[in-house]
Formats: sequence, C-alpha cells, structure tokens
Amino acid sequence: MIVCVCRRISDREIARHARAGMGFDEIQFELGVATQCGQCEGCARDVVAQCNASCPTANIKLATQAQEGSPWNTSQASL
Repeated sequence: MIVCVCRRISDREIARHARAGMGFDEIQFELGVATQCGQCEGCARDVVAQCNASCPTANIKLATQAQEGSPWNTSQASL
C-alpha cells in the first residue's frame, strides 16, 4: 500500500528500511517520507513501530549479550 502519496513510498519500502535497523528519522531522511504535506507521518511511524516490535535488530541483541557477559566475550580476568 502506498503510505506517502507525495513521494510514492510504500509500506513495504518503509518496513524494509526499518527491518534493516533504521529509525523513523533515518527513514525520513533516506526516503523523504512525510516531508511534503505530512499527512502520512502517523502511518509511516506506525509501520516503523510495528517492524521494530516484531523484528529487533542484531545490533540490539549483540549489545544485550555483551552487557550480560556472554561466553564468547573474553576479558583480561579470564586470561
């Protein structure tokens, strides 16, 4: 479905960028969504939020593992 009529940007295109780890502001800068009339901003933000909730990025998972002290993370104390 077309979310941004002004820029002709679909929900699939927004979702693809969101699943790649981009936030709304980054997607807005990259695609130009919600930069003309602004009527699509709410819908575009909803698409990004749905993708972030259902598809967390690898960067977030790795940061969580590093904080928990995962076994692959060697430190000076274990040497």
